[in-house]
Amino acid sequence: IQDLATKKLKDSFMSPKGNKHQSKHAETVIRNHVIWSMGASYIIPLPIADVFAVSALQLDMIRQLCRVYDIDFAETQGKAIVSALTTSTMARAGARSLLKIIPVVGTVIGGITTAVINGASTYALGEVFKKHFANGGTFLDFDTDRLKKLYREKFEKGKKVAKEWKEDPGAPET
Repeated sequence: IQDLATKKLKDSFMSPKGNKHQSKHAETVIRNHVIWSMGASYIIPLPIADVFAVSALQLDMIRQLCRVYDIDFAETQGKAIVSALTTSTMARAGARSLLKIIPVVGTVIGGITTAVINGASTYALGEVFKKHFANGGTFLDFDTDRLKKLYREKFEKGKKVAKEWKEDPGAPET
């Protein structure tokens, strides 16, 4: 009886209605972390320090997405996956972050360009994990080689989304 009750309860959470709720919750988690990532790029004046802050925010986003989809969070695996997916993107963000060394103009330009890249990267990463977890995936079956293509696609879309959210953080996703 207990097994039947557990299955019924799990099925009720995993019904399309439950998935819609999870998806909306995941979108909120992603949006908040994109905005925080862009904010860190503006606020943190030290070159490269913003990249480390964004990496921490991205890991926190994955931790929260794990809660949304009731998946055990594995920090070591999470860091490895984030690193595998975002290495080239974060290298570009780090290079642009170095512009902050130039007084005034460099700080502004470096902050703006880094904000969009960091926001897009966070968006893409969140979307990849959201899709993977929504399809029943876990850290154990995360195929970084297969999901790199999705990350790149979502990163390109994320640049547009980040620019829109920078202008109006409450705007719906396009």
